[in-house]
Amino acid sequence: MNTITLPTDHPHAIRTAVNVIQQGGLVAFPTDTVYGLAADYRNEKAIASLYAAKGREMTKAIAVLVGAVEQLDEITPGFSPAAQRLAARLWPGALTLVVSRHPQLPELLSAMPTIGVRMPNHAFALRLLQASGPLAVTSANRSGAENPLTAAEVVEQLGGRIDLVLDGGKCPGGVPSTVVDCTIPDMKILRQGAISAEVIRVILGDE
Repeated sequence: MNTITLPTDHPHAIRTAVNVIQQGGLVAFPTDTVYGLAADYRNEKAIASLYAAKGREMTKAIAVLVGAVEQLDEITPGFSPAAQRLAARLWPGALTLVVSRHPQLPELLSAMPTIGVRMPNHAFALRLLQASGPLAVTSANRSGAENPLTAAEVVEQLGGRIDLVLDGGKCPGGVPSTVVDCTIPDMKILRQGAISAEVIRVILGDE
């Protein structure tokens, strides 16, 4: 496979990316945390290709990124009040909320009754997601390797394995998102990331 690289300010960058995704291909792009690798969340073959490109265990669920709150209806039946508070305060941002998954989502995306969802705080990523709709996204690295902060690092790890890399320079964050399970009565942080536990506690009124 020949991996193409386009700058994010190329006039056809988003159109090219959407076309690749609609055809079942894989696209890497910058976010507010690290470079992400995206596939059509409805296309099981594309999701399988995403797992294969990364060498990722297929038992590990893949989160969905959205570009607008209106897209959430495709991903989850609804947010709990606590999840709504967190999203209202911290989205767009480096917070992944684990919520109940829509029953029509492919099981390959998540075999569990839950799914992670996030809205990134990155202008280009939001424009892409608004044009494409929700995307299945995970970090654009080989499984277990360093998270890529530049397009060159993506190509170094995944060149020849994915279709397109959108080069937006170095990611501003560098730290993965914090992951919070919102499906249990006492919300639990599953991965500490860019947003601290203290910030989450304050928003939820625990202190």
